[in-house]
Amino acid sequence: MTRPWLVTGLTGTLAPHVAHALQAQGHTVTGWDRHTTPADDSAAAHAYLQALNPQGILHLALGSEAWAHALATHAHTHDLPFVFTSTAMVFDHHPDGPHHPTDPTTAQDDYGQLKARTEHAIRTAHPRAVIARIGWQIHPTATGNNMTQQLQAQHDQNGHIRASRHWTPATSFMTDTAHALATLAQDGTTGTVHLDSNAHDALTFPELVRGLARHLNRDWVVEETDDYTHDQRLVDDTTRLPSLRERLGLA
Repeated sequence: MTRPWLVTGLTGTLAPHVAHALQAQGHTVTGWDRHTTPADDSAAAHAYLQALNPQGILHLALGSEAWAHALATHAHTHDLPFVFTSTAMVFDHHPDGPHHPTDPTTAQDDYGQLKARTEHAIRTAHPRAVIARIGWQIHPTATGNNMTQQLQAQHDQNGHIRASRHWTPATSFMTDTAHALATLAQDGTTGTVHLDSNAHDALTFPELVRGLARHLNRDWVVEETDDYTHDQRLVDDTTRLPSLRERLGLA
């Protein structure tokens, strides 16, 4: 029997797309049910991992550093690939970007700091792990942390979308990100990588919102502001995603 891939976070937004990408390649995917196997019950977690015997782990769920460390330790002990999805939020807007994989993390908010600590815990446990930092994800219909849904909700509530012309966001389409993560788990990559379709195009947020509105045939009204300044782009020497202009039909 083929050993499964363990993908955490299957009740979230991005992980189901990663699972689909793996399944399309003929792989079996298993998730982690935290109701039946509490993530921070180390004995139960260890028993589950031993019984599952995955061929690799992609950790997309939000959870504690201890859980991430345990998953990474299992992967390292059994010489398995391990991919963790981190976030552009590990970088504050001071100092400004674009941000590189080797830059020190500067998060000031709780979420970004948790992700930065989790990155450190994983590197300690599994030196060959992949830390894949991603930006705001785009999908036409997905619920959850999806740019399209959140912009539509803002427009429905206010009649317009406020967008700072001084923000150059890190972002990519969810399906592209999912395929890149599935590839990273299998191609021997190690270390920190940045996945950002806007890395080279450098679209500002108003440009992005207008381009997305045309792409999705939405009648969004954009109100440009000056209230946030950040070149948030996640640059990397290796390009693993289609460009944002290409995906939006702006190329």
